[in-house]
Amino acid sequence: MLSLLFTNPLAFLISAIGLVVAITIHEFAHAWAADKLGDPTPRMQDRLTLNPLAHLDPIGTLMIFTVGFGWGKPVMFDPYNLKNPIKDAMLIALAGPASNIILAILLALVINFGGAFVPFLAFLGPLLYYTVFINVMLAIFNLIPIHPLDGGKILVGILPREWAEETQDFLSRYGFIILILLILPIAPGGGSPVSLLISPIISFIMRLLI
Repeated sequence: MLSLLFTNPLAFLISAIGLVVAITIHEFAHAWAADKLGDPTPRMQDRLTLNPLAHLDPIGTLMIFTVGFGWGKPVMFDPYNLKNPIKDAMLIALAGPASNIILAILLALVINFGGAFVPFLAFLGPLLYYTVFINVMLAIFNLIPIHPLDGGKILVGILPREWAEETQDFLSRYGFIILILLILPIAPGGGSPVSLLISPIISFIMRLLI
């Protein structure tokens, strides 16, 4: 992605804005959900804000622009402040992908219908389209049921209690290793297994939205 800065600066700017918006909304939603569920930790750490600087991880952001894979600054929460730690942790995790899907739907409505009322929106078409795409991609990627992605906490939250602890322990030990294997370009054709897994889902959702 960094190569766009030199070959197509406008495309790089559009990509950068889309990524920053998606990550900011995602992490803010985690913080908001934790606060609403009774944990003041995100508020104390100044994460209840839409200021991107509060949510962008320096190394994760650099990775996004250099290798196309990265992360935002994780929102910390204290499970002891939650009434139902496992279920509430699931809701906090789900808030991130849900916020990205909601934003993608709203922007898709603007793309599909806004141009008829506000002609200026036609100039923002590429930015809006890419922001929809990156929000859908971020949501679907994070729903993969592997630690440390949101999907890992969601999986633990929906499992019966007798399976939840064992699954959480397994994902905590081996989830990151599995995730690394999924994003390595080891699939046929030089792609990554995770790309083969989520690309059809992303394409289907994009066709529904736009």
